[in-house]
Amino acid sequence: MRDDYNILTVNAGSSSIKLDILRAGEPNQEKHHLSAVITGIGQAEAVLTIKDGNHEPEKTQLDRSERSNAIGMLTSWLREVTKHREISAIGHRIVHGGPKHCAPELITSELIEDLKKYINFDPEHLLIALELVGVMREQFSEIPEVACFDTNFYVDLPKVSKLLSIPRKYQEEGLRRYGFHGLSYTYILEEFRRFAGEAAANGRVIIAHLGSGASLVALRNGKPVDMTMSFTPASGIIMSSRSGDVDPGIARYLQAEYNLSLEDYNKMVNFESGLLGVSGLSADMYTLLQAQATNEHAADAVNLFVHQVRKAIGALSATIGGVDSVIFSGGIGEQSAELRRRICEGLNYLGIDIDNTANQQHLECISSSESSVGVHVIHTNESQVIVRQVIQTVNLNQP
Repeated sequence: MRDDYNILTVNAGSSSIKLDILRAGEPNQEKHHLSAVITGIGQAEAVLTIKDGNHEPEKTQLDRSERSNAIGMLTSWLREVTKHREISAIGHRIVHGGPKHCAPELITSELIEDLKKYINFDPEHLLIALELVGVMREQFSEIPEVACFDTNFYVDLPKVSKLLSIPRKYQEEGLRRYGFHGLSYTYILEEFRRFAGEAAANGRVIIAHLGSGASLVALRNGKPVDMTMSFTPASGIIMSSRSGDVDPGIARYLQAEYNLSLEDYNKMVNFESGLLGVSGLSADMYTLLQAQATNEHAADAVNLFVHQVRKAIGALSATIGGVDSVIFSGGIGEQSAELRRRICEGLNYLGIDIDNTANQQHLECISSSESSVGVHVIHTNESQVIVRQVIQTVNLNQP
């Protein structure tokens, strides 16, 4: 039995691709070794960030980078860095596995063909994920690859939280509420249990994963009870360029009045809406926060984000009978003290009160001594969850 392994994780988003190489030895002791990520794919400016664990990240601005270019750049980087590093296994984050696939499983030709049947469930993520699976299978043909599904976190979701109010015949075809960001929530809950203990982790917990993609989940007894995202990752609260929930009648209106096709509508709600659509300025929350004092539309976007997150926390608290702990995570949730403060300011009725000094310092616990609810900030790490699922699936720790 070997003492350690290099595991490659592949995380494809709708506008980003991230590759991590982690060294895995003792259980739950995974360490980041190397990483490369391209963000802003398809936008005016994309950014390539490379980290080697020992130096400051190297960032390179790219002219508008299309997906094929991004994949080519990352695979070239990977080919170079793996010349002297043996990769033992590869784990892919798969956002949506449809109704049949949620538990981690070895990637086979049969699985790939089956997942292709569900591309219309989430074309923005599943298409690129399968493309990257193909690229990695070609480059590392002898190495086992594992599909790690976001939806696995919700396997025990109550039936009422899965239902969509559409005709039953569609439900039987797999159209239901799935929930996403499951790998992130798995890590956050594990971390929360580690430092806060079993009683806190099994209490009434709301986690807000606030990033380019954003969602919230309510948990009780360590299990999800309800969440904001539904059938696709475009649902729920406002996001960077995704609309979140919108009136279904808007699609018909735009088709009738503007001759907007189904394809154009899908593009709109995934890539042209959200913070970008409301502000008309940027999909980046930091940019909007900097501009809000002088740009009314930027302020509108920030205010709407705060309003919807606050409303979601209130609604989710009703599904679990109150709240004992609120956890902020994701790029926005981890980095923006202002947004955490503004969200929590409207939740005093739930017993939520934060310590402004602790919040400004981004401490792990930011609730005040008067707060009856613990408010926390936890850095998420999907790659570590993927590595653990890969090791369990391919039995790397077996002699």
